[in-house]
Amino acid sequence: MGTLKATNELLASLGPSAAAGQGQQWARRCALALGLDGAAVTLEEELVWFSDRTSARLEDLQFVLGRGPSVPPKSHLRQVPDVRHLPEKHWPQFAAEAEPLGIAALFVWPVHLGAVTAGTLTGYRRTPGPLTGQQAADGWLIADALAEHILAHWPTAAASAAADGPGTTGEVDMHRAEVHQATGVLSVQLGVPLAEALARLRAQAYAAGRSLSETAHDIVKDLPQ
Repeated sequence: MGTLKATNELLASLGPSAAAGQGQQWARRCALALGLDGAAVTLEEELVWFSDRTSARLEDLQFVLGRGPSVPPKSHLRQVPDVRHLPEKHWPQFAAEAEPLGIAALFVWPVHLGAVTAGTLTGYRRTPGPLTGQQAADGWLIADALAEHILAHWPTAAASAAADGPGTTGEVDMHRAEVHQATGVLSVQLGVPLAEALARLRAQAYAAGRSLSETAHDIVKDLPQ
């Protein structure tokens, strides 16, 4: 179970961890502090940090399907204490795809940038059950701290990283760069708008049972550098 002390230590380490390029390690500590098995942070459909392969795959799955507990972001905490018992009308296909990943419960805190709900802190557990009151409250503290940190370093982080190299102070990682690039390639090749190109890329990934990142990589890997 997360404790207030563990949460405070986590919040204190947010800036230094990001500056040292340790976003994945920080996400692991975030999950541990909240009593979860994994956690991921997204902003404007961009995967920023994730603790493990499962948390990254979870976000990718929601992005491919265009639906799920984190899509679109809500202004309130969303708890899914047992993925197996989701009503059929809620996120069709999602539960069936999430269960093989070993995900039993999901919890989504919104990340607010000013008055806008622009992202999420999503945690999962491999056992069903709701959050405790303390875990829910700690998650809000972390989500608010994330908003302050990301607001200070987004969207100039990518440009700063390119100029200064890896490890730029406070940089915000972007894990879907190839997805955006592949969408542009498909848009040109097929002569369709970007939104349709992205929809086709999602459909291709889902039909092949692969992640969106892997599918996008196959499209852009042979492009001239």
